[in-house]
Amino acid sequence: MKYCLLLCGMLISFMGFTQDFSDGSGAVPVSDISAATTSNRSSKLISKTVYATYYARKFEGRKTTSGARYRRSKMTAAHMTLPFGTIVTVTNPENGESVDVEVNDRGPHSRKFKIDLSEAAAKELGIYGKGVAKVEISYLPDED
Repeated sequence: MKYCLLLCGMLISFMGFTQDFSDGSGAVPVSDISAATTSNRSSKLISKTVYATYYARKFEGRKTTSGARYRRSKMTAAHMTLPFGTIVTVTNPENGESVDVEVNDRGPHSRKFKIDLSEAAAKELGIYGKGVAKVEISYLPDED
């Protein structure tokens, strides 16, 4: 929800800067280019409703697939296909809480679950202790 408001605020602020200051030379103002880029990126936003789980405490300190050490206090996640470093916004539809997590591991190795969250992310979302929860994930695809 907060990111939707942020995008709306950015869009409104860009609209204020898109006045035509051209001198007839055909040059496009820089603000028009940045507004177009922003709207193209937000239109590519991918959103899915999936089942999520979270890491057990026994994984604390172990190396992830990316080489970083798992820390339960960090906002990280595991996903089978998203590139490492992808920022994913995870939202709990039951309470509206959302967090941004960085993909730094592969998993979960199950067809039912699509994302493994760190303990901190699970607590922030209010799913810690439940074990499994239906969440909405949204992210921008890799720019090729």
